[in-house]
Amino acid sequence: MTTSSSRWLGKFTLLAALSVSSAALHAQEVVVSAAASLTNAFQAVGQAFEKSRPGTKVTFNFAASGPLLAQIQQGAPVDVFASADQETMDRAAKANLLAEGTRADFARNTLVLIVPSTATAVPQKLSDLGNAQYKRVSTGTPSSVPVGRYTMASVQEAGLTATLEPKWIYGESVRQVLNYVARGEVDAGFVYRTDALIEKDKTRIALTVPTATPVSYPIAQIASSKNAALGKDFIAFVRSDAGQQILDSFGFSKP
Repeated sequence: MTTSSSRWLGKFTLLAALSVSSAALHAQEVVVSAAASLTNAFQAVGQAFEKSRPGTKVTFNFAASGPLLAQIQQGAPVDVFASADQETMDRAAKANLLAEGTRADFARNTLVLIVPSTATAVPQKLSDLGNAQYKRVSTGTPSSVPVGRYTMASVQEAGLTATLEPKWIYGESVRQVLNYVARGEVDAGFVYRTDALIEKDKTRIALTVPTATPVSYPIAQIASSKNAALGKDFIAFVRSDAGQQILDSFGFSKP
């Protein structure tokens, strides 16, 4: 064998080894797209999962459930999807994006109305938002953000749809709504109880808002997942006693 051939073979062997190594590393990574309201809790869940599975990496993509679904529909490489409502997951199932038999509910939440901690007035009931002192009220964009849909259903039930229409400031996610209220950019906002707890120094829960549909979180493996086994393991961990304890510590309740 010539020297040049030896060098070529050596480079090929090195590249092959690196390729195998890279594939092995990739095989231990699970990509999870999750609703924005799960950000803090799922980061803690991910750390615990990684600790229980040395060499495993959990990569998260947090955003409103609607945009996350759109990304998956467009071919984003996702292994697990967790949404903040059943409607978004239903759409994913209807589009045949979910691995059969993997969908399960794993948590519940509560819709609340919050105001800045510096607010001089606090609404005692939803109808108070019709008062002149509440000029800007925020929630998520109803077409793509679950908290917006929960909000609009509750507002409609209370007969306040027309009254609040000119006051809405829509956020791209529940966390953006939370930020609007925390910074005092709006007079009140609809978020989940778990979000309000994150900014409890800057916001105040005015009241709990009843919802006709429970604020329920489903999770499922994506059918096109490149790492199905690890995806199933992550879902199992979320639903395990260890995972549930972490979610409970962030204010979520059991499904």
